[in-house]
Amino acid sequence: MGEVLRDADFSGVRMRGVLLVDADVDGVISGLTLNGVEVAPLVEAELDRRHPERLALRPTTADGARDALAVVLSLWAGTLTGAAPLADRSVDGGWTLTETLCHLVFVVDAWFGHAVLGEPDPFHPAGLPPSFVTGWAPPVPLTFDEAARLHAERLGRVRDHLATATTADLTRPGEPNPAPGFPPPAARTPLECLRVLFGEEWAHHRYAVRDLAEPGRP
Repeated sequence: MGEVLRDADFSGVRMRGVLLVDADVDGVISGLTLNGVEVAPLVEAELDRRHPERLALRPTTADGARDALAVVLSLWAGTLTGAAPLADRSVDGGWTLTETLCHLVFVVDAWFGHAVLGEPDPFHPAGLPPSFVTGWAPPVPLTFDEAARLHAERLGRVRDHLATATTADLTRPGEPNPAPGFPPPAARTPLECLRVLFGEEWAHHRYAVRDLAEPGRP
């Protein structure tokens, strides 16, 4: 009772006769059935209702992708202002805001530099991969200001690319990138990759806002 589990993989687990009272779960949830009801679609619909900006983060056109990036930039602009005093505080053992920004640098490098542009080595040494991505050297530590600046630069690359992109450009499957890295090689459209990127940005922004609102937590 009362344990905090982090980076746990419960894929395929079957639970019978369990007590799950006052639990708080954050993560990637798909195919979860509680008492015979599939949960994920209900959660996604409720998140869309509470956060209507999420609807813009699943674009199908070039204009929609530009709008989605504008939403992401707007979210972070408001949150990072004045956040420096709390940027290196961890809540419940999670990533600090500085580490979150370093993780998002990795996300942009992976899903834009590696998957969309096909670059052989787009990964910044300060990028922080998720725990399930193995084989990475420990990231170079950054200050909050450095991490915020690097994250903004990475999103600036996406903005510059989208400035002249057409819907045809973004819906045409690209060649799999054979270079080592992440995600694994596959034929994906740029829009598919960008939707992952935008979703990651939104989710980690939500986590950051949640943790910044926890005064006095270790």
